[in-house]
Amino acid sequence: MASTTLESRDDPLAVVVEKPRSETAIESLRAEGVYDDDRRVREYGSETVALPVLEPPSETAVLEVVRQIDPAYRTRDLADHLRERGWSDDDLEAAPGSWAVIGSVILVRVPDDCPDETDLGEALLDLHGEADSVLADEGISNESESEGEGEGDAGTYRQPRTRLLAGSSDTETVHVEDGTRYALDPTRVMFSPGNQAERRRMADVVGPDERVFDMFAGIGYFTLPMARAGARVTATELNPTAFRYLLENAMANDVSSRVDAYHSDCRDLAGDVRADRVVMGYYGVGGGEDEAGHGSRVEEAVSFLPAALEALEPGGVVHYHEATPEPELWARPIGRLEAAVEEAGRDLEVLEKRRVKSHSAGVEHVVVDARVE
Repeated sequence: MASTTLESRDDPLAVVVEKPRSETAIESLRAEGVYDDDRRVREYGSETVALPVLEPPSETAVLEVVRQIDPAYRTRDLADHLRERGWSDDDLEAAPGSWAVIGSVILVRVPDDCPDETDLGEALLDLHGEADSVLADEGISNESESEGEGEGDAGTYRQPRTRLLAGSSDTETVHVEDGTRYALDPTRVMFSPGNQAERRRMADVVGPDERVFDMFAGIGYFTLPMARAGARVTATELNPTAFRYLLENAMANDVSSRVDAYHSDCRDLAGDVRADRVVMGYYGVGGGEDEAGHGSRVEEAVSFLPAALEALEPGGVVHYHEATPEPELWARPIGRLEAAVEEAGRDLEVLEKRRVKSHSAGVEHVVVDARVE
C-alpha cells in the first residue's frame, strides 16, 4: 500500500498493526470512535495491515500512523457489489438482508432463490475487507456427534451446519466483543451475534467474587464476560471442541484463575456446586412441530431446572432461557420455573423478563431472571 508521512499530504489516515492483531485493533478503534468504515483494510507489508482511521488513536496500540495515497473506499452496500456482478433488480430481491461477521468469517443465510451463491460470497468479501471467508449458515444439527447418543440427548453438541461459499477454508478466527476475545471455528462450534446484548448484560449483573454456575458454557459465551467482571465461574461443557476453546479463551482473556472448567454434563456436577447465580443459556434442540405448527424442542432447559436449583444457594438468581412460541409468552417459561421451584420446596420471585432475539418464525428466544429463596 502506498503511503507517506503525516506532514506532507492531506490524504486520509491509517494505522499500521501486525496482521494477527487486526481484529482486536479494529474493535479497539471502533470503541474509540476513530475507525473509518468507509474505507477498506489494506495490506501494508508481509506481516502488517493498514487500518483506516478518522484521526490518530489515543488508546489503541499501533506501530505507526500513515497517510494513504490510494485509499480503497467501500461500495456503500451489498446491492451495489451485486449490481457490479450483473445482478438485476429482480435478482436483488433474492439477496439476503442481513448477515453476521464473526472475526474474519462472514455467516449468511442463503435465500432459496439466490441466483448465484458464489457471487454472493465474493460480494460479501468485497464489502467486508477484513473478512477472509464466507460461510452459508444452515442452522444447527440435531445429530449427536458421539456414538450411542441419540438425537435430543443431553450430549447433543449443537454442531453448526455450514458450507464454504467464498474465501479461505481456514475458518478458525478470533472474534472480539466488548473487549472479550472469543477464539472459535464457526464450522465446528456455534456463536450467535444476536446474543451480544445478553452477554454484555451478564457482565453487568455479576458482582466481584460472586459464585456463578454456567451450565452450558460453550466456548465461554457468558463465562468470559462474567469472569472478566470479577465473578468466579464454574463452567461445564460437553462438546469437546467447544471445551477446548473454553480453556483457550479463559487463558487468552486472563481469567483462568476465576474459571473452573469441566468437560462434563452439568447435572453430574450440580450437587457439588454452591452458586449465587446460575446461567442456563440453552434451550434444547429442534424436535419437529407442535400442534399449532410452531417448532417444538426436545431436552429443553426445563429438564435441567432441578439441577440448577440444586446448585443455587437460597437468595440466588437463576437466568432461565427458552425458545418460546409467541402465544405462550410469558406464561410458559414462568410456569415452568414456578413448577420446578415448587417441586423443590422453595419460593420464587421473578425479577425480569427479556426477549433476547427472534429464534424462528413465531418463536422468541427469551430469558427470565428469578430469585429463589
